[in-house]
Amino acid sequence: MAVKLENEYGYIYINSEVISSIAGAAAMECYGLVGMASKSAAGGIVKLLKRENLSKGVKVHIEENYVIIDLFVIVQFGTKISVVAQNIIDRVKYSVEEQTGLKVKKININIEGVRVQA
Repeated sequence: MAVKLENEYGYIYINSEVISSIAGAAAMECYGLVGMASKSAAGGIVKLLKRENLSKGVKVHIEENYVIIDLFVIVQFGTKISVVAQNIIDRVKYSVEEQTGLKVKKININIEGVRVQA
């Protein structure tokens, strides 16, 4: 699925995978985030994703010219989850809006686990 933007020169199509990559990279810059998570279909086991697969921990829904983003994350043990989540929301919203020109309607943070950082 892609978002279609129009300007005086023509159309711009932005694939939802691009938005997922921007959101995943922006989230990883936040303190207290260990990584993006992916649930396996069998047994609901949570898996920590590597840097090259960050977009798999992000789901993008597009409504008109608005974007709704669901992030599935693993946070660091000992951090305040609400503060980490708010930082992720602020950073992802800013990055997506600045890089794509789209308005972010909502960002949902799903905490899939807590991990002790070594």
